Amino acid sequence: MKNFTKFENIDLANKLIDKALAFKKDPLVNAVKGNGKRIGLIFLNPSLRTRMSTQLAASNLGVESFVLNMDKESWALEMQDGAVMNQNKVEHIKDAAAVLGGYFDILAIRAFPTLTNKDEDTNDFVINQFIKYSGVPVVSLESAIRHPLQSLADMVTIKENFKEKRKPKVVLTWAPHIKAIPHAVANSFSEWSIGCGHDLTITHPHGYELDSKFTKGAKIEYDQNKALAEADFVYVKNWSAFSPYGKILSIPGDWLLNDAKFGDNKHAKVMHCLPVRRNLELSDEILDSERSLVQNQAKNRIFAAQSVIDSML
Repeated sequence: MKNFTKFENIDLANKLIDKALAFKKDPLVNAVKGNGKRIGLIFLNPSLRTRMSTQLAASNLGVESFVLNMDKESWALEMQDGAVMNQNKVEHIKDAAAVLGGYFDILAIRAFPTLTNKDEDTNDFVINQFIKYSGVPVVSLESAIRHPLQSLADMVTIKENFKEKRKPKVVLTWAPHIKAIPHAVANSFSEWSIGCGHDLTITHPHGYELDSKFTKGAKIEYDQNKALAEADFVYVKNWSAFSPYGKILSIPGDWLLNDAKFGDNKHAKVMHCLPVRRNLELSDEILDSERSLVQNQAKNRIFAAQSVIDSML
């Protein structure tokens, strides 16, 4: 596995999921595998779970991790090839990525979208520039359009909480927010759920359709209550409009998820990647109830990252 940036195929996904569950039972089983290896965690945007879980995962394997918050602690990067650097950008990605590739055995990059340049974002321009110029394996800690480590942890969470001999019925539901939010988590969750063979329904207001390349194979349902009726797992996430790109649209109705919306469905479990705006995206009664898997998801981030790093080693 040269790079980890997206869902590749179901065989690899199942291997990574099973390995993550094995690491959860015995986190230190490969404690010396990464001795003498270094991973550089490069953040162009803030992080809590992604940073801590990846550092813990590396530590469990004996890999030394270094963190650079590039937006605060390093030079402003010019990302465009052939640019005349006569403005405020100090260092070119071609030089910075090559230096980092010389320092580390693996690079892990977190880069958010502009939500203004649709072509650049949908082509995952920033993370692909790091892959192009670093010369070492790259792990996506979230990119403009995907969050594969989060989605791997989500698939781990679903597998360990579903024991039926059938496909789980999974719902991805849009939630309100106060600002424009990237599509990465929603795209990636859809991509991995469909790729892993789950029965996926996506519910959202009209106008909030995701990029169709991530949702092919999913059912689109505009009635949230109808979507929730037979769900086994409900993933709550906000995202901005894909067209017009990065915009917040005026919507009718109440999309806050609370217990009343489940009706007679008593068994459905609720997931969220965190951070969550309580009582805007998700009600306290859901987050603090037995339905909630959000803390389980957060812990599984460690073992998802450990599975990926171990496979790269």
